[in-house]
Amino acid sequence: MSVKIKFDLNAGLYIKDPQDSILGRKIIQFSVEMIHAIGFESFNFKKLAAEINSTEASIYRYFENKHLLLLYLVNWYWEWIIYLIQFNTVNVVDAKEKLKIVVHSLVFATTENLMVEFINVNKLHKIVVFEGTKAYHTVEVDKENSIGLFKSYKDLTAMIASIITSVNPEFKYPSTLASNLYEMSNNQLYFANYLPKLTDIHLKTNQETEVEKMLNYFLNKLLN
Repeated sequence: MSVKIKFDLNAGLYIKDPQDSILGRKIIQFSVEMIHAIGFESFNFKKLAAEINSTEASIYRYFENKHLLLLYLVNWYWEWIIYLIQFNTVNVVDAKEKLKIVVHSLVFATTENLMVEFINVNKLHKIVVFEGTKAYHTVEVDKENSIGLFKSYKDLTAMIASIITSVNPEFKYPSTLASNLYEMSNNQLYFANYLPKLTDIHLKTNQETEVEKMLNYFLNKLLN
């Protein structure tokens, strides 16, 4: 049984919200499958249309271009992390324990679902690791930021920063640490598999557990 989750994403990301129709959900589902399989550079709406037995025109009714589709997917993933943190900390009072849950949610986000309707979060996470920065490391970043297309990332960072501040109110850089926790949770897994000299995570198995230990190590050193 799949879980039905709908996130309220910035309307600037789409022309028509794909979460609201069968075709739209199919576009998202198969976009994740295809980008995961062939990479973002090789992906285009013509190939997607053929995969879902539809037309390019129908896809353009939802998204202006493939960049905004990628940014939509990344925003969905940011909202998924926010959802996990809120869900997993709902009855937790201790700030240090909350921060440990944040780290676990960042690193193990793909193991907590596997049943989300129309999105394979495991494959989406791999897209975020491989392609995610292409969504916001662009020459259009100022324009896109001005209309709120990175609000979900800012909300995620603010949530984590607030917990960091609860652990240590005198820590000077909570937002910096919060965004770095997210980026490191993805980058270190990528480095471990493809650029191993850039990390101390060298295991081929249990990499997520080692990354979780590493992030908690840094937090303990910085906040205590």
